[in-house]
Amino acid sequence: MDRFFNLTVLLVILLLLNIGAKAEYSADVLTESKSLVHIGAVFDPERVDGVIAEISINLAISDFYAIHPNYETRLYVHFATAKDLVGTAAAAADLLKNFQVDAIIGPQISAAAPFLVELGEKAQVPIISTFESNPTLSPSENPYFIRVAQDDSVQVKAIDAVLQKFKWHEVVLVYEDSDYGKGFISYLIHALQESDVRVAHLSAIHTSAEDFQISGELTKLRKMQTRVFIVYMNTALASRLFALADKAGMMSKGYAWIITAGLSNSLNILDSEVTDSMEGVLGIRSHVPNSKELAFFDRRWKSQLHSMKPNSSVTETNIYALWAYDTVFALAKSVERIRQPANPSTVKPDTSDGTTIFAGVRTSSIGPILRNEIMKTKFKGLSGEFHLVNGQLESPVFEIVNVIGKGRVVGYWTLGKGISQSLDSSRGTNLKRIIWPGDSTIAPIGWAIPSLKVGIPVRLGFPEFLNILADESSNKKEYSGFCIDVFLAVLDTLEKQLGLSIKYEFVHFEDKNGDMAGTYDDLLNGINRKEFNAVVGDITILANRTDFVDFTLPYTESGVTMLVPAKHDNLKNMWIFLKPWTWDLWLTAFSACIVIAVVIRIMEHRTGNSDYRGSPIRQLGLILMFPFCAMVIPQKELVVKDCSRFVLVIWLWLAFILMQSYTANLSSILTVEQLEPTYDDLEKLRREDHFVGFQNGSYVENFLVQQLNFSRDRIRPFTNYREYNEALFNGSKRGGASAIFEEIPYIRVFLKKYGSVYTTAGPIYRTDGFGFAFPKDSPLVSHFSKAILSVREHKTKMDEIERKYFGHKITSPILPPSISTESSSLRAYNFGGLFIIAGIATFLALVSSERYIWQKPVALARLYLSSRHPAPNETESTAPQQPTTEPNVVEHSLQAAQADDLRSSSQNNEITSTEDIVERRMP
Repeated sequence: MDRFFNLTVLLVILLLLNIGAKAEYSADVLTESKSLVHIGAVFDPERVDGVIAEISINLAISDFYAIHPNYETRLYVHFATAKDLVGTAAAAADLLKNFQVDAIIGPQISAAAPFLVELGEKAQVPIISTFESNPTLSPSENPYFIRVAQDDSVQVKAIDAVLQKFKWHEVVLVYEDSDYGKGFISYLIHALQESDVRVAHLSAIHTSAEDFQISGELTKLRKMQTRVFIVYMNTALASRLFALADKAGMMSKGYAWIITAGLSNSLNILDSEVTDSMEGVLGIRSHVPNSKELAFFDRRWKSQLHSMKPNSSVTETNIYALWAYDTVFALAKSVERIRQPANPSTVKPDTSDGTTIFAGVRTSSIGPILRNEIMKTKFKGLSGEFHLVNGQLESPVFEIVNVIGKGRVVGYWTLGKGISQSLDSSRGTNLKRIIWPGDSTIAPIGWAIPSLKVGIPVRLGFPEFLNILADESSNKKEYSGFCIDVFLAVLDTLEKQLGLSIKYEFVHFEDKNGDMAGTYDDLLNGINRKEFNAVVGDITILANRTDFVDFTLPYTESGVTMLVPAKHDNLKNMWIFLKPWTWDLWLTAFSACIVIAVVIRIMEHRTGNSDYRGSPIRQLGLILMFPFCAMVIPQKELVVKDCSRFVLVIWLWLAFILMQSYTANLSSILTVEQLEPTYDDLEKLRREDHFVGFQNGSYVENFLVQQLNFSRDRIRPFTNYREYNEALFNGSKRGGASAIFEEIPYIRVFLKKYGSVYTTAGPIYRTDGFGFAFPKDSPLVSHFSKAILSVREHKTKMDEIERKYFGHKITSPILPPSISTESSSLRAYNFGGLFIIAGIATFLALVSSERYIWQKPVALARLYLSSRHPAPNETESTAPQQPTTEPNVVEHSLQAAQADDLRSSSQNNEITSTEDIVERRMP
């Protein structure tokens, strides 16, 4: 408001001194029978946009009333010349006071828009802007401000979509140093922050800046690593900027420039020299659908240009001409609907005092009605659908243009679908081929890659991963090892796939004595100290390290496990024949033998089989020996009943499977060397105060203390494989260690050398593996990660590197040999289903063979039910006799069951002896 007050005071002085700009007005002669509605238009006729808008408005007036000759109202447009901020304010005030206009089209100067909006609020006159204006000037907060132009907030979303498309996460904003530029930039910065796009630098260039000042600013930008620039400024300043940027070599390969809609919409009116210097730039501009009416308008507009402005340098029209044309149509339609003339007699006098610029400005009687009618107006105009939403033109579609000549459309952005190659969504989300600065067809990575200072750890104990050899004659050092070769393979992939040629220099992280100058965390902190641009080596990706560096994707599998000596005592064990089965399986198998023998004894006892007779001791011996006799004496018929034979078959099936499993497991134990760990319990190591080892300088030290709860005085550092071997061989009691905790890649290499002596035990504590480290938010991380995936997917290349140093793969997640510490003996649970099937089959055979087992309970149940529920025809005289007859019923039932059993037995065997019959009837 202070700015508006100062501007008001200035205008008062100008008006009192009669220094204000004189407005020039022109209009066609109108018939006196029509009601006139006066409209103002504030433009600079010497600027390109002003010429274009003036011709378009005149053409729109003639076209509209040629189409609608019967309309009772006529628009009368008063054109006012305004070349600067003060002139714009004075011209608008003069239009309101002296010509009592009911609407103003303009201003062309965006900085004057806030004052005109305030003036329109006072006079209740709609201010209709057909040019870009400060996005902070909201039509929803200023009801008399109407923006017939696309919203910059939507444009920002389209720009952000382009940045995300090419994975540019850091940009430099170059804008004109004015209220117009600052307003848009603040809005843009807020939107980019929400999308995690970092603004590396803000470069403000004043509209009156000299060429040397612009060149100085470009020199600063050229020294920065960021190579993505977003330009927001007027066409005059932008033309000078790109011409100077081209001379400075900033329109070459590796640079990316994005221009906003204000500049993109005017590409076709720029000189060819300017567009030549802008080749390769991407732009966002408003989409205008092609139509016959548009082509016809273009021809007539050029004809009108030659008649009205024969000496003008303007040759083409642009989107602002179409918006001005459609605005006149909207005003004419709205005025006709209200049908009220804007004569002075209908204008309310202003009641304010005469000490301000508002003195003499009258309040329009039809302004509020006209504003409402304009907001409701909808029609298909030259620029597309004319539809105002919240006081501004709806912006559903933007074009993405590549500046080649006057601009080539390479894609579209819509609010609902995002980026697409065409408005037909079936063509996908890719853009058409883009020619970037420097005639490159490869999208810039958005970052100037310096010569990388690559920090590497000094490791003398594990040359397979990293090895440094000094050549005394040439005073140079040679670098080799698995990590170095993977890094070089990634660089080669980046150059082939992305065209990134990265220079590098290895820097040792060592002290004066040639040893490591600290831990791995100290090495990574060297990135924050600007000592290194990257770190390469056997660097494990850990969560706490990501707080100060960014890692690429891992190029190895990793994790920490325990390395311990192995026991070799299987062949010296005299009880090894018991090891194939656990005790519960031995007990279950023996119990099954006894059960099978007892069942067959019950079923065969009533037959004439002499093998099941004799003393109790003989019967017990038969039960114990029967399962074995059935397997070793197959030629003898041990049973005679069919049910007994069925049970015997089930037993032989069960025994065959158990014997085969036993034999196979025993063979494995005797023929395959089993490596059993000496220690497989962490709690035992802690409880008995064993010493454990780790690699000196590794993060495993803190892992043992903080996560596995080992005391610091019980852990010992070691440097190389030889020290690992000596420590494990000596053990804790002789100055060594009972176990070594190490990462899996190192264990693989160690086991290759000492695999017959040591093994792994316990769980694997997973980590993310080895990766390359870069500064936070470095754009190189994503490119290196992509290249690492390519190298790992190219199996031939990765296998070649692994075999070169290890002789086998180390990226496999499976450790050779197996780290499982569980017993290999078979358990009863492993054969649970087998025992259940055998048990059910045996029970069914027993019940079918010995029916008295279930007939006796059935007879007793029937008797019980008959006593509880007597028959209806029973008389009272029979009731006392029931107790005397009850035993007879039971005895009869038992005898019937025995008789049935006897008849069944007689079918299988011929009974020749009375003693046998007596014996069968014995219970």
